[in-house]
Amino acid sequence: MITYELMLLLRLMPKPEVKQVLRRATDHIFEKGGFIRKLENLGTRDMPYKTSVHGVVYKQASYFLCEFNLPPDHIRYVQDELGRDIDIIRRRVYKKMEPEKFDCTLHEEITPPPYRKDVQELVAEARKHDKPKFKYNTGLDYYPFQK
Repeated sequence: MITYELMLLLRLMPKPEVKQVLRRATDHIFEKGGFIRKLENLGTRDMPYKTSVHGVVYKQASYFLCEFNLPPDHIRYVQDELGRDIDIIRRRVYKKMEPEKFDCTLHEEITPPPYRKDVQELVAEARKHDKPKFKYNTGLDYYPFQK
């Protein structure tokens, strides 16, 4: 199954009510055969702009991030169910991308730039595009282009 992230913005409520809303949201995932990997509280913050949902204007919200696994064909159902909940201001589901892996050693990081292989390749590439220089052994007694 694919890993998804669910960003939830909940209206400001006491802790027991927030717990019930999160329980309802996660139950929708469990009903469709998914499972929760992580649930993270990001705190209460001002929203970047006023949002009107279910006939009420909100300026602050409680932010929650839920990481879960679910078959792709059930995502739409979960989004629809969360959209009907009046305590949820906004919900967004994103596919979680694996971080790009790269090899890096401490020795490469500590080496001064002129001695790094990639910097030397860049310098060599730049030198290919240098203009040809005037050769003074042309038989002329002077430089014809005025220095």
